Amino acid sequence: MSPEVDAAIIAGSFGILTLIGTLAAQFYGIRKTSSGTEKTLRQQSEQLEKTLAEQRKQLDRTLAEQRGRTLNERFATAADKLGSDKPPAVRLAGVYAMAGLADDWPENRQTCVDVLCAYLRLPYEPDPGDGASAHERLSFGNNRQVRHTVIRVIVAHLRAGAAVSWQGLDLDFTGVVFDGGDFSGAVFSGGKVDFSRADFSGGTVDFTPAIFSGGTVDFAGAMFSGGRVDLSGAVFSGGTVDFARTMFSGGTVDFSRAMFSGGTVDFTNARFSKGGADFIEAMFTGGTVDFSHAGFSGAAVDFTNARFSGGRVALNDAVFSGGKVDFSHAGFSGGTVDFTRAMFSGGTVDFSYANWHLGASVKFTSAEVAQSSIDFSHAGFSGGTAGFSGAVFSGGKVDFNDALFSGGTVDFIRAKFSGGTVDFHSARFSGGTVSFQDPHDWTHPPNLGFADAVPVGVTLPARRTA
Repeated sequence: MSPEVDAAIIAGSFGILTLIGTLAAQFYGIRKTSSGTEKTLRQQSEQLEKTLAEQRKQLDRTLAEQRGRTLNERFATAADKLGSDKPPAVRLAGVYAMAGLADDWPENRQTCVDVLCAYLRLPYEPDPGDGASAHERLSFGNNRQVRHTVIRVIVAHLRAGAAVSWQGLDLDFTGVVFDGGDFSGAVFSGGKVDFSRADFSGGTVDFTPAIFSGGTVDFAGAMFSGGRVDLSGAVFSGGTVDFARTMFSGGTVDFSRAMFSGGTVDFTNARFSKGGADFIEAMFTGGTVDFSHAGFSGAAVDFTNARFSGGRVALNDAVFSGGKVDFSHAGFSGGTVDFTRAMFSGGTVDFSYANWHLGASVKFTSAEVAQSSIDFSHAGFSGGTAGFSGAVFSGGKVDFNDALFSGGTVDFIRAKFSGGTVDFHSARFSGGTVSFQDPHDWTHPPNLGFADAVPVGVTLPARRTA
């Protein structure tokens, strides 16, 4: 190859290398410029986001302040409309305005509901009667309408499917005068509903068919002088309904056909002089109905046709000086009815035509029968237990006439028969156990209805003297 060609090749190679070097410098220069641009853009974007976030926070604060002012203004306006000096139409508007505000203001919902309840606690004059003037009648009717509207609005929010639920809130009806009110279908799943010291003087307060699955409904110390609290068909699966220390001088609490699968209905220390409590056809599968230490001087507590398959009805330490507790035609297949240490100085407890099956228990342990009548006539004992161990029979009458003993146990062990009558005349013994072992007193033995042959299953004391 000639020197000229070599020189040309070498010159061309240097030209290519120079071009590559130039291109490389340009490429790396562009990359450096692009990286700087990206950094600048990223910084600008971050600053923009920060600015926008601060603006959003400020906007949120402004909107919250405006919302707060608006809600507080609505509260003041609604509360003012509920003033007792306002016309009925204005007060009704105030009721709905306060309820609407409660729906829109979750953080102060309880406060709004408290105001509605407070309206019901205002002094309330009773029905002036037909002899009152037209003005008095109109004023009473208008006031009553507003009060019942408050109740209706509250309960609408306690029912299943309410657009805005108030379940779980506290409702303070302390000392309220009730001449009716509709709580039907309410669901009590939490919170406390307080009817303590309320006065049920007329009309019906309707809880049919309410559901009690939690929380407390408190009637402690309430006065039933004429009205009716209707809990028929209610479902008790939890929570507590408290009638402790309640005075029944009239009116009725109706639990007919109610379902008790849990929770407690508490009548401890209640006083029944008139009216009463109605558990007709109720179903007891669990929970407790507690009448311990209650006083019965004239009212009726009625469990006719009730079914007991679980739970406990406690009448221990109760005092019966009048009235009637009626378990006639009831069915006992489980659970306990407990009259331990109860005092029977008057009135009647009726178990006629009731039926005992395996698992049931009725206890009269250490109870004292001085004057009352306890009626087991035509009852059927095919299982379960009726226990009178340690009971004292000093008067009155316990009647097992025409009862059928085909199973189970009736226990009079260590009982005292010092007076009155315990009568098994015409009773039929085909199974089970009836025991009179180790009596503490046999001076007035029961009328057993048989002279010589002792039926199988009946155990008499070894010594039949006092």
